[in-house]
Amino acid sequence: MDNLSLLFQAPPLALQLVIEGILLGGIFALAAYGMALVWGVMNIINIVQGEWVVLGGFVALVTHNALGTPVMLGIPVAAVALFAIGWACYHTIIFRIVDRDLFTSILATFGLSILFQQLMNTVFGSDVRTLDSGLGTWHWMNNMVTVSQTKVVGFVLAGIIAVVLTLFMRNSRMGQAIRATAQNARAARILGIDTDKVYAFTYGLNAAVCGAAGAIVVMAFTIHPYQGLIYTVRSFTIVVVAGLGNLPGVIASAFGLGVAEQYAGFTLGAEYQNAFVFLLLVVILIARNLKLQRERKVLR
Repeated sequence: MDNLSLLFQAPPLALQLVIEGILLGGIFALAAYGMALVWGVMNIINIVQGEWVVLGGFVALVTHNALGTPVMLGIPVAAVALFAIGWACYHTIIFRIVDRDLFTSILATFGLSILFQQLMNTVFGSDVRTLDSGLGTWHWMNNMVTVSQTKVVGFVLAGIIAVVLTLFMRNSRMGQAIRATAQNARAARILGIDTDKVYAFTYGLNAAVCGAAGAIVVMAFTIHPYQGLIYTVRSFTIVVVAGLGNLPGVIASAFGLGVAEQYAGFTLGAEYQNAFVFLLLVVILIARNLKLQRERKVLR
């Protein structure tokens, strides 16, 4: 309660939390859009989503430390590397669970998440890692509001990636094939679309988007091998709120979650910040279930 009253006594602190939440929400939106894409096109709830984010961060980190490349180059490198890994995962495991029930997809991708956690722990170690971008910090309102230039650059890059994805989905042949498959996979097959190729590309694209998000995360925040679950839960929460195929809704929900998480961390304590996300997911699922029950009663 003391922290809550402090927000009213010092309005710049509230502004700080809003700015941090919006900048964080831009990264959430990338991972959530990838999950919405896989869920909408392939009917798969991808529990390994967060591990793709963390793995993208490690790829960017290793690329810079081992090869001495510019820090920002790690973003496209991570995206390309994760696309290849996602494509390979589809052709070895994911193609077996397409057109199966959601519970099967949850079990399969949960197993993949455990596998990648252990592989990242073995290869990269269990230490918390970060990548220095070399950028500074802006100070406003007598240093009461600070904005990391790295987070701002990450937010802008996330926005650019989102715009490129939107244009790709609208204007490219593959993007149109993905949209057609999402609407009706059987009709798409009849029209000559290779849905297996579409599914593989969709899953690889999801991994690439998460890899780019992870490369931003490692510069703006920190990563470690067992951090993926919280990004999966955040993505799932955003998609449940926004709905499938609703990019503006995903962005708005991501911003809302980012701001709410920052306020929860400040008022309740940083140790309860992740717990707040899990609790929020439970509340949203209960609310959605009650809404569906009411709609069924009306239909009857």
